[in-house]
Amino acid sequence: MRILAVRQDKLGDFMLSWPALAALKENLPRARVAVLVSAYTREMAELCPWIDEVIVDPATEPSGPRGPAAVLRLAAELRACRFDAAVTLFSTTHVGLALWLARVPLRLAPATKLAQVFHNRRVVQRRSRSEKPEWRYNLDLALALLQEFGVAAPVVPGPPFLRFGPDELQGVEREFRAAHGIEPGRRLVFLHAGSGGSAGNLSLDQYAALARALESRHGHVMVLTAGPGELARVQALAERLEGVPHVVHHSTGGLAAFARRIALADVFISGSTGPLHVAGALDVPTAGFYTRRRSATALRWQTLNTPERRLAFMPPETAAEEDMGAVDVAAAAAEISRRFLGA
Repeated sequence: MRILAVRQDKLGDFMLSWPALAALKENLPRARVAVLVSAYTREMAELCPWIDEVIVDPATEPSGPRGPAAVLRLAAELRACRFDAAVTLFSTTHVGLALWLARVPLRLAPATKLAQVFHNRRVVQRRSRSEKPEWRYNLDLALALLQEFGVAAPVVPGPPFLRFGPDELQGVEREFRAAHGIEPGRRLVFLHAGSGGSAGNLSLDQYAALARALESRHGHVMVLTAGPGELARVQALAERLEGVPHVVHHSTGGLAAFARRIALADVFISGSTGPLHVAGALDVPTAGFYTRRRSATALRWQTLNTPERRLAFMPPETAAEEDMGAVDVAAAAAEISRRFLGA
């Protein structure tokens, strides 16, 4: 049996599909599970242990086709794969039409948006209400597909959803510490101040105050991470941290290399960004900063790590729901220090 799972949007969205992918492969071990992703997230998909095949949506390639041509090309590729079923975790007309044209026999998707007309199995979801985590909405669709195949009591794997071998990480850590002049034994506090797109974020002054307030029993180094287009912002943050041990890590080697470095973190701190969700999939302790806007709350965009390994901070009820300036970073630093750094 050949199954296609679809989640071809941003990095964080894709990472939150991993419990669904794990459930499909764990309960249908003889099935071949493919995933349709964006060109940007291909590297992470190739790391996923529950994926047998990665297909990139041609419309997301820098020089790929657009409009009807993109739909026809995707449909031809999917038809050639002869899938028995497809589960679309986030529905779009582009993908729905391509799956219909590809004549995939079983096409399951949320019963929302116009795109639902292209699917012959639908699950009612009210994601706009943000009543559960995004990863849970994705998992519910995978469980519905398993039910179609007669799996009555599915196994639902837990974290970590991404892991690297200890020997591999030892080599990565030696290289990383040597490159940044960090002595062995110093704890690594990763702080990613980059933007989460539509998600709210702290200001650089808030991040600087947070970094200054963090305490750990045996000392730590702040690792200020920057992805593509984020270096100037991170360098501006570094200028605010005079006297605080810190290094700037500009990730230029791709998402897979960045994920291996995130795995070294004693705690990963950021707004609601893709790298935060990579850390969650690794079961690295996380501290995330969120708005209270219903579509962007800490519940909706909960990370994948175990509950005791995640902290979430939002503006207080007395402030506007998107007023990130109202977040008490001193209180957040105290809680991060107490929970994850032994202070």
